[in-house]
Amino acid sequence: MAILKVIEVLSNSDKSWEDATKKAVKEASKTLKNIRSVYVQDQSAIVKDNDVTEFRVNLKLTFEVK
Repeated sequence: MAILKVIEVLSNSDKSWEDATKKAVKEASKTLKNIRSVYVQDQSAIVKDNDVTEFRVNLKLTFEVK
């Protein structure tokens, strides 16, 4: 039986929500091992001068505890 832990992570990107998600997983993988899944809980964007300038994600990251 595996023991899994879930943490909440925030990330941003100037390209897309997908890029923000990939950045979060890449950064988290520097200190966490055995990442199993990511659940995007919330998405938002920053608008300046009628243009989207930043994409933000709030996600839950699941990893196995050994």
